[in-house]
Amino acid sequence: MGSTSKACNVILRIWELVCSAVVLGIVAKFINLVIRAGGQNDSRLIYTLIVASISTLYSLLFMPPFLYTFLAFPADFILFVMWLIAFCLLVTRVATNTCNALWYSSYWGYYWGDPWVWTPEIGWNATNVGYAGCSQWRAVLAFSFMASITFLISSILGLIVVVKHYGEGRKSRKNP
Repeated sequence: MGSTSKACNVILRIWELVCSAVVLGIVAKFINLVIRAGGQNDSRLIYTLIVASISTLYSLLFMPPFLYTFLAFPADFILFVMWLIAFCLLVTRVATNTCNALWYSSYWGYYWGDPWVWTPEIGWNATNVGYAGCSQWRAVLAFSFMASITFLISSILGLIVVVKHYGEGRKSRKNP
């Protein structure tokens, strides 16, 4: 376990923390807006919020560059899969339309831009909503994808370090 792998591990953990914290903050703010408006929460966003919460805690706990952090590579892979699912769930909600999708203007944009304050839900249209929160929505998509890739890289790094570490241990036991 060299210093390069330790440094890469810490950098990856910091980036995992940043990505998950950004997604956590934006989605939590949005869910707060939905609750204040008396609307119903989208299950895809709740799943994303849970994955971001778990990832934030996990990144903080496994940031120190010790061997046990590399031994957690299966958990990194599981978090990669969870983030990939979250990303796919969010992307399929708007397809290729992103901020022009019906779901975006009737749900995310409706609650994010506060049209619910002056327009009842039955009176909304894309013109009322506009592109409120579009940059935040795109940030959630981008950072959830980056988090998934970072957890995959972290998992691969952990696997390489563990295989190398235990391979060196076997060599030293065979050659006294």
